[in-house]
Amino acid sequence: MINNIFPDPKLKFSEEIFETLIQMPDFRLKKIISTGQATPEGTWYDQGENEWVILLKGAAVMRFEDEEYAKVLKPGDYILIPAHRKHRVESTSKDEATVWLALHY
Repeated sequence: MINNIFPDPKLKFSEEIFETLIQMPDFRLKKIISTGQATPEGTWYDQGENEWVILLKGAAVMRFEDEEYAKVLKPGDYILIPAHRKHRVESTSKDEATVWLALHY
């Protein structure tokens, strides 16, 4: 079976989409589709596992609690987020779907 990582451009999403593509005991690969969503103000993700994330399409702004400035991500940019490093998504593109791959291990 062949699947495509990118959503049908005609589809409209009101919520962020999370789809697990591969699940193993030590890691999982997720596709995330964002359409203007952001982490709620004052909220930080504090995950118990490492995460490697790549932005495939769209745009996003991420902030880490221990850094003064946010990081602007464009297609092809990737970040390694060590376990328990607090971070948040400040914004994602509202003009097109933002497509991410996130590897949790």
